[in-house]
Parts: sequence; structure tokens; C-alpha cells
Amino acid sequence: MRKSFFYLLILLACGAHSYAQTAEALARADTKGTNAYYASNRVPLVPQQFIKLPVTAFKPAGWLKKQLELQRNGLTGNLGEISIWLSKTDNAWLSKDGKGKYGWEELPYWLKGYGDMAYMLNDPKMIKETKFWINAVLDNQRPDGDMGPVITKRNGNRDLWANMPMIWCLRSYYDYSHDQRVITCITNYFKWMQAYPDDKFLKDYWENSRGGDYLVSIYWLYNITGDKFLLDLATKVDKNTANWRQANNLPTWHNVNVAECFREPATYWLQSHNAADLNASYNDFKLIRDIYGQVPGGMFGADENARKGYDDPRQAVETCGMVEQMTSDEYLLQYTGDTFWADNCEDVAFNTFPAAFTSDYKALRYLTAPNMVQNDSKNHSPGIDNSGPFLMMNPFSSRCCQHNHSAGWVYYAENAWMATPDNGLAAQLYQAGTITAKVGKGNIVKITSATQYPFNDVVNFTIAATKPVTAPFPLYFRIPSWCKNASIAVNGGTIKMKAIPGGYIKLTDKWRNGDKISLKLPMHIMVRQWAQNKNSVSVNYGPLTYSLKIGETYKKGNSTTTAMGDSHWQPTADPNKWPSFEIYPSTAWNYGLLIDAQHPDKSFTVIRKAWPKDGNPFTNANAPIELKAKGKQIAGWTIDQYGLCGLLPQSPVKTNAAGTALTLVPMGGARLRISAFPVVE
Repeated sequence: MRKSFFYLLILLACGAHSYAQTAEALARADTKGTNAYYASNRVPLVPQQFIKLPVTAFKPAGWLKKQLELQRNGLTGNLGEISIWLSKTDNAWLSKDGKGKYGWEELPYWLKGYGDMAYMLNDPKMIKETKFWINAVLDNQRPDGDMGPVITKRNGNRDLWANMPMIWCLRSYYDYSHDQRVITCITNYFKWMQAYPDDKFLKDYWENSRGGDYLVSIYWLYNITGDKFLLDLATKVDKNTANWRQANNLPTWHNVNVAECFREPATYWLQSHNAADLNASYNDFKLIRDIYGQVPGGMFGADENARKGYDDPRQAVETCGMVEQMTSDEYLLQYTGDTFWADNCEDVAFNTFPAAFTSDYKALRYLTAPNMVQNDSKNHSPGIDNSGPFLMMNPFSSRCCQHNHSAGWVYYAENAWMATPDNGLAAQLYQAGTITAKVGKGNIVKITSATQYPFNDVVNFTIAATKPVTAPFPLYFRIPSWCKNASIAVNGGTIKMKAIPGGYIKLTDKWRNGDKISLKLPMHIMVRQWAQNKNSVSVNYGPLTYSLKIGETYKKGNSTTTAMGDSHWQPTADPNKWPSFEIYPSTAWNYGLLIDAQHPDKSFTVIRKAWPKDGNPFTNANAPIELKAKGKQIAGWTIDQYGLCGLLPQSPVKTNAAGTALTLVPMGGARLRISAFPVVE
């Protein structure tokens, strides 16, 4: 972890203002104080470095808004007409006694993202549907405080996992509505949990792994109410949750559990103040990636479960796992202030998550890998860990991911900006849009950002304040770790300072209406070698990783005939309206790269293209930046007996094939992809 210190302090007279402005280059935003306007950690919890703003604070624009609109018009916004788990008949979430044929994780998984999208997009139809489910949960809480489906597991214990994500839904609704019923409901439920016998508490596999999701909500409520019993409950949850503090092992190697649960010790560190708890989460992250994550895209190979010997970049990860990793990154950034987590969040969001869907977000696949050259309905086990059609795009299938994917982009948008303890704001995940927040001595300001980041390197900010700002307040701007020469200008005047990669630029001023700030994050080619994975390489330009451009041939199918075995859908669901797709390569994919060993970056040429007319940059055809490269075909590298991209050959590869020109496109828009390349002599 980086140590907090000030690298440079510059006092300058800003030409647009008659008062002093301070500008600081920080290795870390070591913020102090207690934010006066947004609830953050109370004593005795460790103070947060950054504070999450309400769900409606940021209004996205640009390509991020486009992704949310595609989700709204696609599977997320219409899942109620497909999924049997969202049926309003015989649904346990709608019954007072918690009984019903349908009712487990699926409804809250979906509602986590659907509801937040409803609030962020201010969509009346979606808000009405969200309130229907939220009111059902609040109205059906039982007199003893218990709520939700009553499901008894094989060990005879009550399953409490499904309530964890539902409480997240209630928290977002409170952010939106300030409905005090939410506080009463969660408080009473947590009192019921506090009285629940320890020998029966969190004993089933899923809830035992995922107790950290309760911790997040317990501390959220404590920061609002200050009820002391919540700290005792947090200790009880931590004690009964799986042990994520093992030095060289994990309690489960299931990909979603790892991505979701590795943050549990760091969350409890907020209460324990024990550095070993915080370090355990860093260690868990490193452990899974040292063994199974020697691949580009921010994730790791665990196509259901990570398995010894299955670490090639053809091993995949669930779409659920991507969403949970991004969520963990966002919380750990708030807790620690370490931009490492923001970098990883961007890596997953830009390079892995979009490729899990068709470009219209009307179908998704369970598994996506860095090297994936066929997307069909066949069984690929034991090449992947599951038996069944786990690679194809199917809106009726992938039961958990079908619902949980909804939170990926909207949670990302919610964390684009964060409040700071010194009553300022921090720009964390750069996107076009407008943030509205209270700052300084209580002024409400709006800051509008204009950018196509990560497809360009400039983010422009314009400040709007309806009333004169009465006191200076700070603005923090994250500098990604890959960016070597970031610069910032205020009202046209560049501030001379050496920004620190992985740190922040802090500007403090009595900002005025119309002030403009321009942040430049110069991008460069970086070739990364994966020595532990056959000396393969991946290619980055800024935060974007690039894949071979492979021709994609889509074959439409009947979603009901190719869905996974545990999938269920409503009888009225129309497979003609919601078809599935197999994707096959129409061009060769088995190329290695020719790399200049002394100057790897000179092996590539950056080609900029027009911004896509439909506003969606995450497709091969629409990619606004391509890289030109040279490579050779590797004849022995083929699709193997499992129907998967063959294992990487050891680099350097000898081949007599002629050199050929290659085009690389952003990995996030490539549904078929080679992202970890062999190197040819």
C-alpha cells in the first residue's frame, strides 16, 4: 500500500480569480475530517477516505448513459416478462409468511440494478415497478422482524443469503426516497438477526461465504442511526462468516464468491482497526490472481470454480463475478483511498464486462474468457468447469447472471464521483455527466464533465453554482497508475506540477459559476508480458486492452432449446422476441504478434476513427480506436477437443508463416477475442 504524503505544494494566483488557489499533487488523497452533508463512518469505525453519494447525485451522459439505456430497453428493463423468478404469482417475496414457489436471490439480484437505474434515469415506469417490489418487502415484514422467503436448507437451517442483496435494494430506495420505513424495517430485521442462535447462523454455503454483504449494510445503518447493537451484530456476522483471512488459501474458489467476498476482512477492519484484516483482502486479491489471474482484463480464470492446472486465458469468469468484482473495487476505494481499486474497476468495466452481452444487451452469456474464439451452445466440460451450454448468448439462461448483471454499469456510474471528508468532491471514474452535491459551507454545485474517456484522454469540467460559493472547497482528480504525464488546467491556464501516477491532483478554490477545469491523461502503448502464462503478451493503450479483430458470424437460435438446465421462464415469454445467439469466427484467429523486443511500443500504430453514430463504442465495427500490428499465423494453435481455443503455445513461437498485417480492437467490444497473444520469432 502506498504511503500518504504530499509530493508538491504550489500556491499560485489564478488569473480568473483575485484570491489564492492551492494545487497539490498527492500520492494519496489522505483526507481528514467529517463530511457535513453525507453520512460516513461514525466513531469507532475507521474514517472513510471517500464517501458514496446518493444514487441520484450523478446524471450520466455519453456512452455510459447509452449503456444504461440499452440495458433498460434490453434484458434488464424487460426481464419481468421472461424470468419465472420475477413472476407475481406464487412468489415468496410477495407473501407474509415467506412461502412461495419462486423466491430466492434472483429477485433482489435484478432489483439491485433495476431500481438504481430507475432512480438514475428518472424513468417513471421503472420507478413504479421498483416501488411495487420494495413495498411488498416492507409491508410483508413479520412482527418479529424477520422478512423475505423462508427457505430451509439441507442442513435444516434457515437460508439468509437472499436477504443480503434485498437489503442493498432497500438502502438504494432510502437514498432515493428517504422513506423512514426502510430504516425501521432494516433495524428490526437486524435485531431479529442479533437474537438468532449462533449455531444456526450463516451455516449454509452461500450465506456463509457472503456474510460481508451484511457487514456493508450494518455499517450503513449504523452511520445513520448510531445504534450500538449494530456493532455487536457486525462482530457476530464476521465471526460466523467463512474465513477469508487464510494466508495461502481461500475458503471457496468459486469465482463469484471470491470476487464478492474477498472484501469481507477489509470491511470488518473498519471496526476492528486491525491492519491484518485490511491486508487479508489485499492478499486474497493477489492470491487468486497469482495463480489464476495471469491474464488481461482484470479478472481470473474460474469458470464456476478455479481449478489447479486450469489457468490458461481460455478459462473464463461468470458475468456475476465481473459485477461483484467491480462492486468490491468501488467499496474498497471508499474504505482505503487506494486508487489501485479504481484501476482494477476500470480494467474489468472497460475490457471484460461489455463483452458478456450482445451489443443491444438483449442476451448475455454465463462465461467470458480473455481468449474465446467460439460462442456456441455445446458442452465444453471439462475444458470449463460446468457441463452444459455455458458459452452462448441466451436471454432465457444463466439464471444468476441473467438477474445480477443489472448492477454492473449503474453501480459504476454511482461511484464516478465521491464526497470527501473535507466537504469536497473526488472525480474517480471519469465519465461524461453531471454531479450535483453539497460542498464547502453548504453550497450546492453542479459539475458537468465532457469526455469520451477511455477512448480519448481529455476530461473537461464546467462548474455551475446558482449562488456565490461562500468558502473554498477541494476537488480531487484521480490519476490512473498507467498515466505518466497527467496535466491539469484551470480556466485555460495550465498548472505546473508533476502529477503522481496512482495518486490525485487536489485543487482548492472558492469556485465560481462557469469555472472550467481540463484534465489531460496522456495515453501510451504498453505491452505487458505474462511470464507465468507461456510468456504471452497483452497490449494496452491507456486503460484499454486490445484484442485481435475477429470476424463474428451470429447464428440465431431458439432460447428455450439452448438454455441451461436450471433455467426457467414464464409461459408467456416469447423466444422469437428474445432469441439466443451463437457466434462463430469468420476469419482466422490463431496469430502470434511480432514484437520489437527493444521498443515494444513501436510495434503498434494507433488509428483513430469517427465516434460511432449510435453512441455505443463497445463493438468491433464501432471501435473508435484501433491498433495496427504485425503477426504470423500459428498453424498448430487450433480449437481443441473440448471446442475451446487451444492452450497457449510457449513464446517465442517458431513458425515459417509469412508476416501479415493485423488489426486490434478494444477487448471490451470483442465478443470473440484473442487478448493474450503468443509472441512469434
